Amino acid sequence: MEEQRRYSEKEKTSRERGLLYRWQGYSCTVNPEKVLLPRPVCHAALGISHGVLLTEDGLVYSFGDLYWRHSSRSQALSPVLEGFVGGQRVLRVSAGSFHCAAITDDGVVHAWGENANGQCGVSDLSLVPSPTPVSIVDDETVPPERVWILDVACGAQHTLALSGKHEVWAWGTGCQLGLVTNVFPVQRAQKVEHLSGRYVLQIACGGFHSLALVRSLPPLKSSRQSSETCGQCRQPLYTVIDKDDHVIISNNHYCPLGVELTDEKQGQRSNQGSPALMAKTELSGPDQQKETFHQEPAPVSVTDSSAALPKNLKRTKTKSSPYPDEQALKDYLRRMSDQSLSENFEAVPTEGSRPPSRQTSLKDRCRVDQHDKPMFPALAPLTIRDVTNLSDVAPVATQSSASSALSSQTGRDALPLGVSACDDSEVKDRAVSCQDSLTGGGGEEACDESQAKNQDSERKCLEANKSASLSDVRIEDTDGLGRRRSLPGLLSKGSPLFVRQGFPKKVGASTLTTSGVSKTENLFPSLYTEVWSWGRGQDGQLGHGDSLPRLQPLCIKSLSNKEIVKVVAGSNHTLALTAQCQVYSWGSNKLGQLGHMDSSTVPHLVKVSEGIRVWDVAAGQTHTLLLADGDCIQPILYYSGKQVQEGQDSHASTCTQTPTLLPFCMNLGYVSSVFAGGLNCLALADQNAMGFISTLHELASAERKLYCTLSRVKSQILRPLLSCLGQTSMQLFQTVAGCFSRLCHLTGQHAISLNSFLQNSRDVKTLTILKKADIFLDTYKEYSVPLGNFLVMGGFQALVKPAQECFGKKLELAQKLLELKEKDASPSDLLLKLLYMPLQHLCDYGRVLLKMTACFDVSSVEYRRLQDGCLQYEVLAHLVSKQRKDAEATHSFWKNFSGKSLESLRKPSRRLVCESGNKDLTLQNSGRFSVNTFILFNDTLVHAQFSSHFIYPLATLWIEPVSDENGKWLRAINQAVDHVLGLGQNGQVISPSGSQRAEPPVSRTATYTFTKEGRLKEATYNGRWLSGKPHGKGTLKWADGRVYCGTFKHGLEDGFGDYMMPNKTLNKFDRYKGHWKEGKMHGFGTYWYATGEVYEGSFQDHQRHGHGMMSSGRLASPSSSSVFVGHWLNDKKAGYGIYDDITKGEKYMGMWLEDQRQGSGVVVTQFGLYYEGAFSNNRMTGVGLLLCEDDTAFEGEFSEDWLLNGKGVMRMPNGDSFEGIFVGEWGSELKVVGTFLKPSLYETETEVNQVGRYAVPAEQKWRAVFEECWSRLGCEFPGQGENDRAWENIAVILTSSRRKQTDSPQMLSRSQCKLLESLEVIPQHRGSVSAQAYDIIRRYLIKACDTPLHPLGWLLETLVTVYRMTYVGVGSNRRLLQQAVEEIQSYLRRIFQLVRFLFPGLPEEGGFIPESSEGAGSDSLSDSSQSDSTQQGWIVSSSSLLLPILLPRLYHPLFTLYSLEREREEELYWDCIVRLNRQPDLSLLTFLGVPQKFWPVSVSILGKEKEVLPSTKDACFATAVETLQQISTAFIPADKLQVIQLTFEDVTQEVQTMLGQDFLWSMDDLFPVFLYVVVRAQIRNLGSEVSLIDDLMEPALQHGELGLMFTTLKACYYQIQHENTTCF
Repeated sequence: MEEQRRYSEKEKTSRERGLLYRWQGYSCTVNPEKVLLPRPVCHAALGISHGVLLTEDGLVYSFGDLYWRHSSRSQALSPVLEGFVGGQRVLRVSAGSFHCAAITDDGVVHAWGENANGQCGVSDLSLVPSPTPVSIVDDETVPPERVWILDVACGAQHTLALSGKHEVWAWGTGCQLGLVTNVFPVQRAQKVEHLSGRYVLQIACGGFHSLALVRSLPPLKSSRQSSETCGQCRQPLYTVIDKDDHVIISNNHYCPLGVELTDEKQGQRSNQGSPALMAKTELSGPDQQKETFHQEPAPVSVTDSSAALPKNLKRTKTKSSPYPDEQALKDYLRRMSDQSLSENFEAVPTEGSRPPSRQTSLKDRCRVDQHDKPMFPALAPLTIRDVTNLSDVAPVATQSSASSALSSQTGRDALPLGVSACDDSEVKDRAVSCQDSLTGGGGEEACDESQAKNQDSERKCLEANKSASLSDVRIEDTDGLGRRRSLPGLLSKGSPLFVRQGFPKKVGASTLTTSGVSKTENLFPSLYTEVWSWGRGQDGQLGHGDSLPRLQPLCIKSLSNKEIVKVVAGSNHTLALTAQCQVYSWGSNKLGQLGHMDSSTVPHLVKVSEGIRVWDVAAGQTHTLLLADGDCIQPILYYSGKQVQEGQDSHASTCTQTPTLLPFCMNLGYVSSVFAGGLNCLALADQNAMGFISTLHELASAERKLYCTLSRVKSQILRPLLSCLGQTSMQLFQTVAGCFSRLCHLTGQHAISLNSFLQNSRDVKTLTILKKADIFLDTYKEYSVPLGNFLVMGGFQALVKPAQECFGKKLELAQKLLELKEKDASPSDLLLKLLYMPLQHLCDYGRVLLKMTACFDVSSVEYRRLQDGCLQYEVLAHLVSKQRKDAEATHSFWKNFSGKSLESLRKPSRRLVCESGNKDLTLQNSGRFSVNTFILFNDTLVHAQFSSHFIYPLATLWIEPVSDENGKWLRAINQAVDHVLGLGQNGQVISPSGSQRAEPPVSRTATYTFTKEGRLKEATYNGRWLSGKPHGKGTLKWADGRVYCGTFKHGLEDGFGDYMMPNKTLNKFDRYKGHWKEGKMHGFGTYWYATGEVYEGSFQDHQRHGHGMMSSGRLASPSSSSVFVGHWLNDKKAGYGIYDDITKGEKYMGMWLEDQRQGSGVVVTQFGLYYEGAFSNNRMTGVGLLLCEDDTAFEGEFSEDWLLNGKGVMRMPNGDSFEGIFVGEWGSELKVVGTFLKPSLYETETEVNQVGRYAVPAEQKWRAVFEECWSRLGCEFPGQGENDRAWENIAVILTSSRRKQTDSPQMLSRSQCKLLESLEVIPQHRGSVSAQAYDIIRRYLIKACDTPLHPLGWLLETLVTVYRMTYVGVGSNRRLLQQAVEEIQSYLRRIFQLVRFLFPGLPEEGGFIPESSEGAGSDSLSDSSQSDSTQQGWIVSSSSLLLPILLPRLYHPLFTLYSLEREREEELYWDCIVRLNRQPDLSLLTFLGVPQKFWPVSVSILGKEKEVLPSTKDACFATAVETLQQISTAFIPADKLQVIQLTFEDVTQEVQTMLGQDFLWSMDDLFPVFLYVVVRAQIRNLGSEVSLIDDLMEPALQHGELGLMFTTLKACYYQIQHENTTCF
């Protein structure tokens, strides 16, 4: 039942809308006939004697004379349904004289009817009986693509189509196609190339002419015409069209005006004629001249409007001008006109016609003598007409200031502001370009009678010229706008210069057309339009001021800036509808179809009664139909043209030459569209279903009326006032005028969109004021604010005098625009009401939307949308009303306030809230005779006392109530503060009502400049506040140049911040970036000194304290002169540190005190010297050890650096030694008093020099680094603290660091964020650690150490840095190997202590973790840590847990030290390896003593068994050799031992293959075989590998199976060194 009810309602609604009425003529006896169809009609089109109708369900019906459907003519009295292939839904229909076209929902054009001239786009058929698809393919794309069509238009013998790219395609016959071709008919659709790159909005076809409505761009301000444009038509000589895979750069410019002006200096003229003239002109014989394409255009007369327009607006011609005077120009134009009239232009020949060639010149009967220079100018001097109308133009300075203020908004919203006249034919518009920016063109000027007269005189001047070139030769572009506004300036990039420079990026043609169009232009119908026409023009229907045909589209310049929104064409006349509801007509007027008395070859305004606003037009064969708004909401119809009566003689036709009201229009209902064709008229109407239709028409009518009123205010009020105001009031008024113009433009766009809404879907959800409500609300807000500012500053009082000078003392024009009945309003009130008038329209929006809600069910989506929109506009109306009241109250306060000292506080945006004059407020403890005045504005609180006053910004004002006596003031201040904190953009309050909170927030963002004495005097802070103190993120700037940007806490720098301080001596900045605490540098940070030094490390109380690195030198880079890494105490070096003096090539590693070397230390030099011993006051003193590169050693007393002074022993490399007293500097003269000793032959060699005895113990190194890590965990001393607190600190550090990284420009990757999030989770391990928990701990440590933000990761990164600083570069000394190894072992022990603190259940060093039954099969842990005992499990040690993490990062410097230490042994070993590897396998096996039973008989090579021959090499035990070679790719000892184990397994597997699976090794058999494998592996630095494993191998593995295998490898290494290889 519910479905049936809805269906019945839908059927009832459909019968009330889409009603179509048909009639002919305009007499009182005419009774429109209702066309009956089963479904509502949404669109229609009429031909000469037929019509097509489109219903809302996409079906097409035809009626009238449809002779193409049968062999003989037949008259279809009732509509006949047309069938489409596939049953597609039709979206659009059009009708030509005798053919039809339709567009389906798949973007395909279907045509049928008369096809004798190819107008249906079908070949081999003269009549097309049914809709047939038309193939439209773009061959310029690769591969060719089908063109999607949006609209179609039909003429008598041609058809136009508008593509989805807003390009025009044409087919048929005649010059009206706009194609450069001489072959007709054109049966395959072709693109109208002359409109390529332009954004075509609409197309229309007359009988034999065509029209295109093109969206244009704001004009570019230029002082000269580009040399890349045509000197006549201003079109680019070069065009660029970017296709999908190639770019087309065309130089085939064809001037549609027929005359192309050339450079007078060459004494030549262009040989290019008009299209029509070309067809009739014979080529000259011997006198034929060749025209090259690169001929330069004529120079342009550059005229600066600011300098060329004096107050009297008279242009004088200087004697030195190279151009002819006005009389010479008129003579030339007359000759051209006579020549044009002598030709026959009634029809363009269809055969043999072609465009003019660029290689031929024409014989010109009217050619001026070559000696009469110049022949004719590129741009003739301007002749100013009607000077009296321009007498009120402002001086030059005022013009420039007015236009500059209005041009600023043009770039932002692309609305019609700052638009100097781009209409090249309207000289007066160019003369007043600064004021025309408010009018947006000449379309509005018709509202003024004087301006209408000027237009009439201008029209007559244009009509007097009958040549295509006449309207352009005599006009000079003052502003240098040498291009059409519809073609973007980007197309000029097609010049050769641009091509040589290369294309910066790929720009398509479609991109070029929309590059300068704003967001609102894409959302709303465009008001920036131009009308282009082409085809036959014998009746002036092209609108160019002549009767010439045009082969290519040409812009109708007189319609530029007229805001044309629709064009229609009759058989021989044309109509154009403007956004101001005005109609322009031109063409044939034989039967009065133009709506005025005379024929016109240029657009002429159709005059209708005052108050009538036309919003739809239609043109038939000899009549015009207008749809307009009248006194009521229901639309009315006007008719002009031929009267049609039954039995009337066709030769004695009657007509009406002025629009006549059709009396029956009120009986049709609410008409939404009109159509005309032949002698017929159609009106599409709706009944007022539930009041919805009438409400829509009410909204549209009100919007059109508002736009017309606003346009008149803009052109007739604001424009003259801009030229009369003084400089003081100009700026504010310019802002108001700019916002007014934006609002006016938006209103016009909305009015046009409402017209389209009425004629199309009428879906409330798509209603513009609902769908794009944010644009409307923002525009009204942007207008309300500057208007209030203007009111506050007394702008309306300042406007009175200029307004009275312009409009009379009583301002009758303003009263007329406001439609006021009372006559006693003051001038200022009139101006106030006039400019506030648009804001009252907000209430109308809300009222109409609320009225619409009654037409929908309360549960429907439409009802909710309408309710929401109504609420939005009502809220904004309330806000605007409140803003006006506040502005009026503030203006009244300043007007009546007597304190002149406070006049400086009067600002446009400042509003009065209250003052102590109307709300009592007294100052506590004030003097008896003191006078205190308190004034609360919307942004400040002012305390005035006598002649002084104090200002307190509300954003940084916190109120502490003392008593309840001043509750009103407290509430007012709190509300004002809350409003200031809630301001949005442009100073607008987000909420229209006052704040509901009792008190404003204590935390806020504000800017304040400190004035009191102290460290912040004259400093400006911008950022977060808390209870009157900086708290949170902010920026603090001092007057002396210091800047801090970071976080604050209770008024002090606290947290992370960036601080810069100027160094006046060096004229540079000191900069610190790091952590702060209580206003001082505290924590980790980096300090860049102006001297070039850089410190990176810990700070405390503004001093370097803790671990840090100082790089000094000119650039503080890797080429710095010195680098120190170590501990700092109170800004001085203290404790253990590394000092690398790059200039001297020395590195010190030892203790420091008070910035001096003090205590044990080691010095190594780039020359190989090694010293360890005691230092005092930065010098070597006391007992020490000195070693040279050649192993010469001295152990004794030192007094200075490298200065020996005292007892000592010197040992030579050969074993000799000196004992005694040494005096002198090492490396120079040395005095020795003592005994020379030479060892005996039987004395055993002992290690006398123990390196490292005087060095700093490993446990004392880098204590500050570990203490910092403990501190980050919340422990004052190592191992003393709470475990839970440590984990909380880790989570806090990771979270804050992640947020800081998120705010920084270098964003973290997704994987890094996930890693940090996983580390923030605290592992839950209580009690003893199982094998599974041990594996989890190991994985957690790997992730933590890979993240520098984690305390353990930071510790590991710091240790790696200091280790590399110690043992890289000069530190790569073999004497340091033992210290390097001990330092790594110390790292492991101390890091293990941290790990056990975090995981208390972890066993001590050497503890055992039994393997759980669940993890018995798991191989997640390394087998190297597994116990060899009967009970399976893992032995916990710092090496097994941490060495896999630490050693890979330190491997390079450590292995380098091993290589240097074993250098001599490695040379001997490698020499033996090279000798032994020269031998074949069998020879080497024999030499090494491998038993023959282990010799492979055959080996597998690439899957094939090959016999081992005496010459075979590198084939035996090849798998084991390859496995052993991988030992060099492993880092940690456990992995290297694993490689050795796998090698043994490979050898065993290969031997068992030969001797059986039961074979067992003995050491006598295993050693020679493994020795062979080691020799063949040729491992470089094997001794270093063995030593590294030996030093860092876990103790639990030394006595197991792996230890035995490692011992075997070590034995092989020593055996190879002692092999006698001299026999090879």
